[in-house]
Amino acid sequence: MGPAAAALAAALVVAAPAVAEPAPAHGETPTPRWALKDSGTDARFRGLSAVSRDTAWVAGSKGTVLRTTDGGALWRNVSPPGAGDLEFRDIEAFDARRAVVLAIGEGEASRVYRTEDGGITWTESFRNTDAKAFYDCLTFLDRRHGLAVSDPVDGRFRILSTSDGGRSWKVLPGDGMPAAEDGEAGFAASGQCLVGSGPRDVWLATGGGATARVLHSADRGLTWTATGTPVPAGDPARGVFALAFRDRTHGLAVGGDYRADQASPRAAAVSPDGGRTWTTADRPPPAYRSGVTWLPRSRTAALAVGPTGTDLTTDGGRTWRTLDTGSYDTVDCTPDLGCWASGEKGRIARLER
Repeated sequence: MGPAAAALAAALVVAAPAVAEPAPAHGETPTPRWALKDSGTDARFRGLSAVSRDTAWVAGSKGTVLRTTDGGALWRNVSPPGAGDLEFRDIEAFDARRAVVLAIGEGEASRVYRTEDGGITWTESFRNTDAKAFYDCLTFLDRRHGLAVSDPVDGRFRILSTSDGGRSWKVLPGDGMPAAEDGEAGFAASGQCLVGSGPRDVWLATGGGATARVLHSADRGLTWTATGTPVPAGDPARGVFALAFRDRTHGLAVGGDYRADQASPRAAAVSPDGGRTWTTADRPPPAYRSGVTWLPRSRTAALAVGPTGTDLTTDGGRTWRTLDTGSYDTVDCTPDLGCWASGEKGRIARLER
């Protein structure tokens, strides 16, 4: 862990829920906390892509896409025209001008849009025409290569691929994908059911079946292997909702049962071997979590978020501690130590001192 990341993680360990606090005494270091930003909307933002401490994109309900380039002081509505009936659940931004956004839903409700001018104009680059497909998540391995995943079609998860930055897409052959379990699906809850690390490795989180599984591909989605996790499944509302890999070896999985009246034991797991094996966290988050991210420049610190709070691990996912009780659906951090979260009722926040 670098010095800056170590200082941030150490400060987060003693963080309290983000409520109004007295100003720190002279010379005292303020505790990092989520600072809410005024988004100017009540849309629910399950899609988030942090570019830097200054620049971030969010995507959500009612076809809403917002972008900030000043640390959240001002959010510009850059929603694609005519998208008001769409549910955006994932967005991947390359910088302040270029981004790709995924709309989810059955049949033609699943679409991909791309912008190269900061959202002034958008191009629809994919529209699903298979009534049996329902796309959940999107990820990019670099500026050219990206993947999107649909719930199983004819018994297998379907993978959509681009090699030109999202300008065009093709469905990959399904013969390299293991058969799905009965009832198995992905969760379009945070844009983190499909994640990558490096130029070729990608992981897919599932739930709804008898076992909550993580599928891994080392060849950009052509072939996959599946591994069971200890996160509870066996119900359409339970499973692994989000993944984070800080490299191609060290992974975190969070999830549980998204129903507010249901407990979520064993809501987090850790993998030391690229997703081949998973172990339950010794002290998992106390409730369902839908988003997770590693802290930048850290080998051991990460944040998980959900409707009932934010948790921090400083030991690589073995133990988690709740440090905020605000509701967030997803979280993302950048190399310059910019951490953002977003969720229901227009909530967007940045971690600040």
